Amino acid sequence: MTSETIKRLLNDAFKPELLEIIDNSAAHAGHAGARSGGGHYHITIVADAFEGKSLVQRHQLVYKALGDMMKQQIHALGINALSPSEKP
Repeated sequence: MTSETIKRLLNDAFKPELLEIIDNSAAHAGHAGARSGGGHYHITIVADAFEGKSLVQRHQLVYKALGDMMKQQIHALGINALSPSEKP
C-alpha cells in the first residue's frame, strides 16, 4: 500500500516521464526502522522539475512531495532524480 501512495504523491507532484519504485522492505525485516513500520524504498524519477536543480534540491523536492510519509511509513529512501535531458 505504501508503494502505491508514494507513486500517487510523486505522480501528482511531478507528472514524471518515468517513475520506478522498488520496495526493499522485506530485505530489512529485522532492522529497527522496519520494526517501527517504516519501509525501505528506492525511486527513480525523471521530471522537468529537476532541470537545473542540484542533487540536494532534487531530494528536497521529493521529500516535500512525500510529506508526512517520511516520518513514519518510509524509514529509508534512495532517490535517483533526473531531468529529461539526463535520462539514461
